[in-house]
Parts: sequence; structure tokens; C-alpha cells
Amino acid sequence: MKIAGAPISWGVCEVPGWGYQLAPDRVLQEMRDLGLAATELGPDGFLPSSPGSRRSLLDGYGLRAIGGFVPVVLHDPGHDPLPGVRELLGSFREGSVEVMVLAAATGVDGYDGRPALDATGWETLLGNLDRILKEAAGADGPLVTLHPHVGTMVETRDEVRRVIDGCAVPLCLDTGHLLIGGTDPLEIVREAPGRVAHAHLKDVDSAMAEQVREGRLTYTEAVGKGIYRPLGTGDVDVAGIVSGLGMAGYDGWYVMEQDVVLDGEPPAGEGPIGDVRASMDYLKGLSDD
Repeated sequence: MKIAGAPISWGVCEVPGWGYQLAPDRVLQEMRDLGLAATELGPDGFLPSSPGSRRSLLDGYGLRAIGGFVPVVLHDPGHDPLPGVRELLGSFREGSVEVMVLAAATGVDGYDGRPALDATGWETLLGNLDRILKEAAGADGPLVTLHPHVGTMVETRDEVRRVIDGCAVPLCLDTGHLLIGGTDPLEIVREAPGRVAHAHLKDVDSAMAEQVREGRLTYTEAVGKGIYRPLGTGDVDVAGIVSGLGMAGYDGWYVMEQDVVLDGEPPAGEGPIGDVRASMDYLKGLSDD
């Protein structure tokens, strides 16, 4: 298994006011201490924007960048996302970042609300995904995937199905966001394994996920209350998903993501590192099996 970390597991997030933001040196040092060799990029400004400077920083911690989360407005007929994405594709290519993880952003900050899409919005969104996929085609470019995500334009089971049926974009299988949005991630693995090109592994408290779906908790509140659990301690069939992807020939990355909201700087050796360590131990156990 190719296992990577992600800054969001240390509470580093693109949403304004999300919580206390740890410095890169602490996050990267703890990734190295855990034995990780790869990470996703995190939000803009967390790592240097220059591919060369970013690579140099990560090299110092024995890490490589393997993916980056890119929220993009895809549904607005008056907005062309391609120029901005084209620039990022060049940066990813220059920095040897393998996977661009697109999210269908609403156009406002945060993930606690979203508009409904009409037929024109859906046609625009799906068309833009295919345009971006065509732009990214090439042996030396990053793989483009779409990340169904709570609080974006692709969240619910019906919306995920509409993407699968309506365009060719590969998926980032985020087990947590899919479950919270009402999709069993194992169902995707069983029915459309060929569409899965990248994986974010989260475990989830399903009772809290139901509260988010019913509007009794916002997504941000749920993360703050601990909706995400170390792998193997929640209600996602992580073992079944990993096994199913393996049997289907998946050879991509498994990125551990247990999103957290921090209220301050944890003491050295404490805080998110403990949950990430527990998740790594769980995945290594699956690999040994």
C-alpha cells in the first residue's frame, strides 16, 4: 500500500476561521517522525507556491508531494475555470505532484451550506470536468480527479451518480465525505472500481453523520465534535474498501485524512499525531493481512 498523510489531519484547512493552524515545520516533522514518506499539499500558503522551493522544503523532511486539493467553481456558466486550472496543472507538473484533487466549489467559503443546481448548472459542471480532463491529458501531467465533498456541488448519492454517468472524470474516493453525503463508499468500489483513481481514507461516526445530513449539525460543528475517528474505530468498512480496491487492481495512493479542528497548539508529541499513528497502525495491519 502507498500510504500518505495530509495536513488536514493536523487541522490545517483552507476554510477561514477553521481553527488553530499549526506551522508547517511541526506538521512536517511529525509526519517524518511517524515514518510517512508522502503528503498532500494542504491549502494555499501552507507550503511554498514555487515548485522548487516546495520540493526543497519537503526533501528536508524526507517527504514528497503526491496530491493537492483544488476547490474550483465548475457550475457557473459565466465563469471559465480552465485558465486557473491550466496554471495549476503546470505547477503540479513542474513539482512532480501526481494527482490534482478537484472539488466542485460553491463559490463561497466553508462547507456548511450550498445552492441547488439547475439543469444549466449541471451541464456546465459536467462539461467543465471533461474540458479539464482533456487539458490534463498527457503522459507527464498530473492525474485529475473529482472529490465528492460535503458542502460542494457534488455531495449526495444522486449527485455522485450524476457525475459517474455524465462525464469521464476519475474519482477521489473519500470514504468520509461520501458516507456523510449519503453514499456507501463500498458501493462505489464494488460497482465502479475503474473510476477510483485516488483514495482519502476516513473513518466516521455514522450517528453524527446522520445529524449532518438532517441539518441538526453543520459540517464544521461535526468535525469539531469528532465526527472523524482513527481508522478502524468508526463505522466505515475501511478493511472492505481497501480489500475491494486491491482486488480491482487499484495501485494509487491511500491518503489518511481524519479532519480535525484545533483550539490551540498541542504540547509536543500530543494532539493529532496520536490519531494519525493509530490510523497508520491499522493500515499496516491490513497490509500484513
